[in-house]
Amino acid sequence: MGRTIRIGALISGTGTNLQAIIDSCESGKINGKIVFVGSDTPNARGLEKGTRLGIPAFVVNYGSIIRDFKKNPATVVPPDDFDLNDLISKQTLFTAHADPETVKAFIITRAVAEAKLIDEMRHYPFDLLVLAGYMRNLSPYFIERVNTDPDIPRIMNIHPALLPAFPGVDGYGDTFRYGCKIGGCTVHFVDYGEDSGPIIGQKAYEILEDDTIDSIRAKGLKLEWALYPECVKLFAQGRLKTVHRSYELKDGRKMRRTVVKILPSPEY
Repeated sequence: MGRTIRIGALISGTGTNLQAIIDSCESGKINGKIVFVGSDTPNARGLEKGTRLGIPAFVVNYGSIIRDFKKNPATVVPPDDFDLNDLISKQTLFTAHADPETVKAFIITRAVAEAKLIDEMRHYPFDLLVLAGYMRNLSPYFIERVNTDPDIPRIMNIHPALLPAFPGVDGYGDTFRYGCKIGGCTVHFVDYGEDSGPIIGQKAYEILEDDTIDSIRAKGLKLEWALYPECVKLFAQGRLKTVHRSYELKDGRKMRRTVVKILPSPEY
C-alpha cells in the first residue's frame, strides 16, 4: 500500500474541495492524512471542517498585512531572507509594463504573509500542499521554500475552468460569458504564474442553451469534488512525474513547457 502521505491544505472559503479530499482519505481512496488546514481569512467557514476532526488549524490574515502596508510601509518588515529584486525577476503575475510600485507592494506584502504561513506550517511536516479554494496567488518566495526540489513540485491547485483558458478568479463566469459549449475544471501544480503550472488532470461538462452561471457552477463543482481526490491519489501513489519538453514552432521560435506525465499503476 505504501507510505501514508501527509497533506497540508490552504483554504479561503467554505472548503468543499477540502471536504472531498478528507472524505477520500477517510474512505481509503487516498492513502493520506490531512495534517493541517490554514487560511488567509479569519472567518473562513472551511476551518471548521478540520477542527471538527481534530486537525490543527491556523490563520495568517493577509488583509491586515496589506492594510498596514498601505497605511505605513515601514511597519511591514520583510523576512531576513527576502530579496526583492530576485523575486520580481522570477514572478510572472505582472507584465513588464506593470506599475513598479504596485509590483513592489505585492511582492513585499506577499512575502511577509508567506513567511508567517511557513512558520505555522513548520509545525506540521507535509508531503503535499493542496490549495482548496485558496484565493491568494503565491509568490516565488513561498513556492521555492516548499518546492525544495524544482523537479518534484509539492503544491497542487484546482481551477474552475479548462486551463489554459480563463485563468484568474472567475473561471466559471468567464467560461459562461464567453459562450463556451464545454466547460470544466483543472488540477495543476503551482508555478510562478497565475494558474499556469503543469496540468495534472481535467474534467469537462457540456453547456446547454438553458444553462446559467449558477447551473454550470453546480456542474463544475461536482466534477471538482471527483477530480481533486483523483489527482491527490495519483500523487500519493507516486505516479506523477514532471517532464521538460521543447518544441520548435513554424516561425522558428522555441517553446519550452513542463508537463505532467502520469505513470502506469504499479498494479499492472
